[in-house]
Amino acid sequence: MKVATLLAAALATAAAHAADTDRLQELTVTASRVPEPRIDVPASLGVVDAGDLALLGATQYSEAVNRVPGVFVQRGSGAESLVAIRSPVLTGAGACGAFLAAEDGIAIRPVGFCNVNELFEVNTEQAAGIEVFRGPGPALYGASAVHGIVNVRTPAVAALPRFGVGLEAGPDGYRRVRAAIASHAGGRGLGAYGLVVRDGGFRADSGFDEGKFDLALDDPKVAGGALRLRASGTVLDQQTAGYILGEDAYRDRALARSNPDPDAYRKAWSARGTAIWSRAACEGCSDQLHWSLRRSQMQLLQHFLLGKPLEENAQSSLLAGAALRRPFAGRWNWGAGFDAEASESMLRESQDGPTTDGSPAANAIRPAGKHYDYRVAGRTAGAYATMEFTPGPGWRLGAALRLERTRYRYDNRMLTGNTDEHGVPCAAGGCLYRRPADRSDRFDNLAPKLDVMFTPRAGQRLYASWSRGFRPPEQTELYRLQRQQDVAALDSEELQGAELGWRGGLGRVDWSLAAFRLEKSHVILRDSAGFNVNGGRTSHRGIEYEFSWRPAANWRVSAAGSVARHRYEFDAAAGGGETIRNGNDIDTSPRNLHALRIGWSAGGRIDAELEVLDVGRYWLDAENEHAYAGHTLVNLRARWVLSPAWQLSLRALNLADTAYADRADYAFGNYRYFPGRKRAAFLEVAYRRD
Repeated sequence: MKVATLLAAALATAAAHAADTDRLQELTVTASRVPEPRIDVPASLGVVDAGDLALLGATQYSEAVNRVPGVFVQRGSGAESLVAIRSPVLTGAGACGAFLAAEDGIAIRPVGFCNVNELFEVNTEQAAGIEVFRGPGPALYGASAVHGIVNVRTPAVAALPRFGVGLEAGPDGYRRVRAAIASHAGGRGLGAYGLVVRDGGFRADSGFDEGKFDLALDDPKVAGGALRLRASGTVLDQQTAGYILGEDAYRDRALARSNPDPDAYRKAWSARGTAIWSRAACEGCSDQLHWSLRRSQMQLLQHFLLGKPLEENAQSSLLAGAALRRPFAGRWNWGAGFDAEASESMLRESQDGPTTDGSPAANAIRPAGKHYDYRVAGRTAGAYATMEFTPGPGWRLGAALRLERTRYRYDNRMLTGNTDEHGVPCAAGGCLYRRPADRSDRFDNLAPKLDVMFTPRAGQRLYASWSRGFRPPEQTELYRLQRQQDVAALDSEELQGAELGWRGGLGRVDWSLAAFRLEKSHVILRDSAGFNVNGGRTSHRGIEYEFSWRPAANWRVSAAGSVARHRYEFDAAAGGGETIRNGNDIDTSPRNLHALRIGWSAGGRIDAELEVLDVGRYWLDAENEHAYAGHTLVNLRARWVLSPAWQLSLRALNLADTAYADRADYAFGNYRYFPGRKRAAFLEVAYRRD
C-alpha cells in the first residue's frame, strides 16, 4: 500500500480524537534569530528535534532532514550529498549557493565560496535540533537563502551530560564513538562533545575516517545579557566511489558494490569559532551581537571529469553582525540589523599527466599541469528592517526588506587565456580551461518579504506570504571559465513567489499544510558553447504536508511529504549536449515524496519507530527521455533505557533489502547511479551520567 493511501486512512480516523499542540509550540530561531513558537512563524519551517535525532542515530545528516516535507537530499559516496529543498536536486558550481547552511543561525561558509557537501563540516549527529526553512529565507539572512535554509542548533551546555559515551558498530567495518562532558558552576556552563567515525564503505575502496569536535561555553550574566561561545573542528579523509554505469545497474548486487574510480578521494578540514551575545532589554525587546571566524580547506580528485584533475581550495573568513527588536506604539513592533563579512579564498586545479580517458579530440584540449590558480577577496555587507502590525485580535501583518552588496576582487596567479600553464596552445580552439584577467565584480541585491497571519481559533494559524531570495554568482562560476569566454557577465539568481499555509492542532492531531508557487530568474547555466550565462527561468509549484496523530498514550502516527512539479520555462542548448525544452520537468525532481512513521513507547523505557519512505519516479535528463522508477524503503529503529545510566539502540535500515539508487542520472549516453546500501543493522551502547 502506498504511503498516500495510508495517510488518507489515518486522517479519516484521526478526526474523531482529542490533546495539545506541544510539537507546534516548540521554540525555533531560524525565522527571526529570537526564540519563538514554530506555530507563530508565517512560513514553512520543519524541525527535527533532539528526540528525533537521538532515535535516528543518523550516519549522515540526510537521514534527518529528509524527514521534513519538500526536502530530498541524495547521499553520495561517504560524507557527500546533493540537496533539494522546494527544488530539483541541484548540481554544478552554483548548486550549493541555492541553500544556506548555518549553525545557530550563522552561515558556515562565506558568500560565493560554498560547497555542495559543506554540511559535513557541522556536527549534526549531536545537535540539539535541525531546522529547515523552505522557500526564500527571511530578511535576516541574505545571499544563498534562496530555496531554503538548513540551520543546525548546537546543544546548550545544560543539556550535556556530566560524562557520556556511546560505542556503535555496523556492517562493512562501521565504527563510531561519541562522547560528551560538561560542568556547571554559578550558572556558567562549560562543555565539550564530539565523535570519531571509521566506515569501511559498502562499496569497494569507499571508506572514510571522520572526526568532529565541539567546545561550548554558556554564561547567562555578561554585560546584562547571555553569552554563547562555540568552537568546532572537523576532519574528513575519504575514499570516494564513482557512478556505476548501465540501465538499472543498481539492481546488480555485485556491480552495486564495485567502484569504477578506486583512486578518487576527498580530504578536508574545517574550524569555526562563534560568539552570540543576546539580551531582552524589555518585554518584547531583544538585542543580539554575533561574530564568527571560519577556516576550511579541501582537496579532492575530480574523478567525474576527463583527466581526473586535482582541486585544492581553501577559505578564511570573518562575519560580524547585530540585530534588535522593539515594540512601538502598542500594536507595532520593529526590528533592524546588519551583517558584514570579509573572506579570502583560493582555488587551484592541476593534472598529473596527459588525458587519456576521452576521445582524441577531448583529450587534446585537456593538458597536464595547472589549469587554474587564483585568489579572491570577498566583501559582503547587508542591512535589513522589519515591521509587524497587529490591527486587531487574531491578525498580524509583517513586512521586511534587506539590501545587500557583495564584491569580489579576483587575482589570477597564472597566464591569462586558455593555453597550458607554460603558454603552449592546445588543438584548434584552444585548451578547455580559460583563465580570465584580474578583475573586480559587484552585486547589489534587494530582498523584500510580506506576510499576513490570522488565528481562527486557539492553536491554529492561517498565513500567506510573498518573498524574494537571491544568490550572487559563485566565484567558480565567474572565474573558472572554459574555451573562449573571457568574462562571465553574470547577474544574481533570484527566486520569488507566494505561499499559503495552515498550521495547527485539534485534540490529538497536529498538522501543517502549505501550497507554494515560485518563479526563478537569471538562472546560471553553461551553454552549448561552454559559456557561463544567465540563460534560464524555472518554475516551482507544490503542496507540502505534515501530520501527526496520537491515537493512544503509547502510540504515535505521523506522515510528511510533498506533491510538486519543477519545470524549465525556457529553451536552450546546454553544455554536455543536453537540450532544455520549455515545460519539461527539471531532471532529478520527483513529483512525489512521502513518508509514514508509526511509533511506540512504553513508560520511558522503550521507544521504537517503523518508517516507510517513498521516492517517486523522476526524469534523469532535461529532454525527459530517461527516467528512474523511484523506490520505497522501510526502516526500523528502537531504543531501550536499561537503567538511568545505560541505553541500547538498534537501527535496521532498508529492512526489505530493496535494490535502489541513492542517486540516478543520465549523461554522456549512459545511465549512471550511486547504488543504495542493502539491508544493514547498527547497534549502539551508550552510557550517560548527569
